[in-house]
Amino acid sequence: MMKSVRVVVVGAGVIGFSTAVCIVEALPFCSVTLMADKFSPDTTSDGAAGILFAAQFPDIPLQRQKHWFKDSFDHLLAIAQSQCAPEAGVMLSSGWQIFKEVPAVKKPFWSEFVIGFRLMTDVERKRFPDHKFGQAFTTLKCECSTYLPWLEKRFRKAGGQVEQRKVNNLQELSNNFDIIVNCSGLGSKVLVGDTQVYPVRGQVLKVEAPWVQHFIRDGDGTTYIYPGIRSVTIGGTRQEGDWRLQVDDRDTKGILERCSRLEPSLNKAKILNEWVGLRPSRKNPRVEREVVELQGRPVPVVHNYGHGGWGVTLAWGTALDTLGLVKQSLHEMAPQPKL
Repeated sequence: MMKSVRVVVVGAGVIGFSTAVCIVEALPFCSVTLMADKFSPDTTSDGAAGILFAAQFPDIPLQRQKHWFKDSFDHLLAIAQSQCAPEAGVMLSSGWQIFKEVPAVKKPFWSEFVIGFRLMTDVERKRFPDHKFGQAFTTLKCECSTYLPWLEKRFRKAGGQVEQRKVNNLQELSNNFDIIVNCSGLGSKVLVGDTQVYPVRGQVLKVEAPWVQHFIRDGDGTTYIYPGIRSVTIGGTRQEGDWRLQVDDRDTKGILERCSRLEPSLNKAKILNEWVGLRPSRKNPRVEREVVELQGRPVPVVHNYGHGGWGVTLAWGTALDTLGLVKQSLHEMAPQPKL
C-alpha cells in the first residue's frame, strides 16, 4: 500500500522525538519526517537532568495533567526495567524534595504515580536543618544525551525519515506535507508567532561524585543534586526572560555553594562540564490542533510545545495526546462517502 499521508514533525528535542516515534509506530500508513536545525547533543533537552516530577499548570484540567505524567512514567519505567535501560539512558532514582517552609500542598498530584511516596521523618530531616518539611520517593531519571539518539534509532527503524534543516515558517512545509506537527519549543515564538512562550535560563554543572547516590531537590526549584549514570548534575538557575547561552561564573559559584550546603562532600567533586539551556516556558503547555490556511489550502497543524522545565517528565504523555490529535485530523481529511 502507498504511504499516503505525509506528516512532518518540527523539532528534535525530547518532545519532537517522542512525538515522532508515537506517530510513526502507531500509523504505519503515514510517512513521517522529523525536521530540525539542531539535534542531540545540541538541543535544550540534552542538558536536562531529566528527573520525573512535575509542577501543576493553572489552566489544564488536572485529569489531563495526571494522564501526561502517568503515561510518561509508565513508558520510562518499562524501559528502566528492560535490558534497554543503559542504552536508553533511563534509571530509577531515589531521594528527597525538601522545603524551607511547609508547602500548601503536601502531597502533589503526581505523588500517586511515583514509587513509595511518603513524607520525611524528623530523623531524616536532621541532615537539612534549614528545611522544615520534606518528601521521600523513588522516581525515574532519563538522560537525553543517551535517550535522544536511542529514540532516533527507534524512529528510523520504524521507517521515519530525518532531515536537518531550519524551518523558518509553516508555508515552506505546506507543499510537501499534509499534516504539520509543531514541537519547536522556544522556536514557536518565531515559527508560529506565539508571544506567550518565553525562555527560563538554566545553568547546571556536571560533576564527578559517584559516592552521591540520592537526589536532593529544594522545593523552590533553584537548588538540586541529581545523580546520574555517569555523573551528578547539580544546579541551578531559573532566570525568566534571560536569553544568555554563555556560562556565568557567578552562577557556577552560587550553584556550588548552595549544593555544598545540602551535600558537603560536593566540595571535593571534580567539575566535568558547565552547561546552559533555555527552558521553553509558557503559562500552560500548548497541546492542541488548528487548521491553518497555507498557500491557499487548509492544513492541519498540531502543536506540542511550551513544557518549560518539565519536558522530559511530560514528553511521552503529551506525545500520545498529540498522536490522538493527528488521528482526529486524519479522520477529518478522509474523503466522506457521498450519500
